[in-house]
Amino acid sequence: MFNDTTTPLSLLATRRSGKPRDLVAPGPDADQLAQMLGIAARTPDHGKLAPWRFVVVDDRDRLSQLIVDAYRAERPQAARAEIDSLDQFARQAPALVVVLSSPVTTSHIPLWEQELSVGAAAMNLLHAAHAMGFAGGWLTGWPAFSETVRDSFGAAPERIAGFMFLGTPGRPLDERPRPDMARIVSYWP
Repeated sequence: MFNDTTTPLSLLATRRSGKPRDLVAPGPDADQLAQMLGIAARTPDHGKLAPWRFVVVDDRDRLSQLIVDAYRAERPQAARAEIDSLDQFARQAPALVVVLSSPVTTSHIPLWEQELSVGAAAMNLLHAAHAMGFAGGWLTGWPAFSETVRDSFGAAPERIAGFMFLGTPGRPLDERPRPDMARIVSYWP
């Protein structure tokens, strides 16, 4: 483990996901968020397609209403606890960016490569947040797979890659178990 907290490698080695419900103010301001998004866009991108988009969500009341209404339309018998959970989902953390997979279907670049670039852009956003002293949590859940929710941000063939909640950790971030390197690294031949 790296102990020097001033090196680029230490930033990578110390990044942790923050649970969105535990992220508090202050969150990134508009200039910081713009800088984070600029860094997120500096990602591997075969064909220079930018097969991703970022949507900054400012109106959490509107997002909550959208998600709750979409859920009720799909599941009219939804329990109050489910609705409350979706309302809370929309209101977590001070800042929220929706990352969309926005494939260029006319390109010869395989969709798989474009989707990998989306994941890399989302990860760059989390790294940028960490480097600026914030934490982030990348969630999907039911809202990410709802066509109604997706259509409020874009349209097919776009898909929601994730809801990126950003803010200041309200408590120390947990270190999650990491994979055994001997199990995931091999050498060929």
